[in-house]
Amino acid sequence: MFYTSKGIGNPLVFLHGFLESSKIWEPFIDELSKKRQVICIDFPGHGKSGNLKPVYTMELFAEAVHTVLQHLKVEKITLVGHSMGGYVSLAFCEKYPDMMRSLVLLNSSPEPDSEEKKKNRDKAIALVRKNKKAFVKMAVSNLVTKESNLKFKDEMQVLIDDALSFSEEGLISALKGMKIRTNKTEVLKAFQGPKYIVASKQDPVIDYEEIQLIAQKCDCALTSLPDGHLSFLENQAEVFEFLHFID
Repeated sequence: MFYTSKGIGNPLVFLHGFLESSKIWEPFIDELSKKRQVICIDFPGHGKSGNLKPVYTMELFAEAVHTVLQHLKVEKITLVGHSMGGYVSLAFCEKYPDMMRSLVLLNSSPEPDSEEKKKNRDKAIALVRKNKKAFVKMAVSNLVTKESNLKFKDEMQVLIDDALSFSEEGLISALKGMKIRTNKTEVLKAFQGPKYIVASKQDPVIDYEEIQLIAQKCDCALTSLPDGHLSFLENQAEVFEFLHFID
């Protein structure tokens, strides 16, 4: 397990999404760590962490995160999870509720895959096996608007190059885990600490109208952004301002 830790007190833990690594949080670390401890973790099969098992359930990822936090002797945390990192954040919240101070779902949802999405996971697994490079390029590019693909051309290429370094086994294990993840809406609803959802109006992965209803149902503060699924990149200034706000 690879992780970074900078700063002291009031720990903020960043969890990246599928096809991402802890590198996505680098623009936020220096400033945020002036006032608190900032911990960034690479999930198994992603970034610099090794592979573990044939199926990475969100619960297994949560246990891996817990292992890192135990090593760092951290007791209470604020979790910020992007996309798959949000799924893991909810699994962590369910397994280790006493460690949770507050929770942020960034372009993420407590709902499980629909039947259509499960079929798409199977198609993705087949494509990774056939041509990992083609899958990664297509999958990353499809996460943002056409405008963002042009505006952030260099940054998108960095994301693609990083994801291409991940093993085929790691990507497939994560796809299998996301496919079988369970509904965590009641976990989110039951959590009594401060909870936030940051959602994007043109997100191709998380339906904006659906996540609005979930935020209302689960009593989450909702922050709306205008662009696609990679708000840490597309709306970096707004996300940075939000992260200062939750401190």
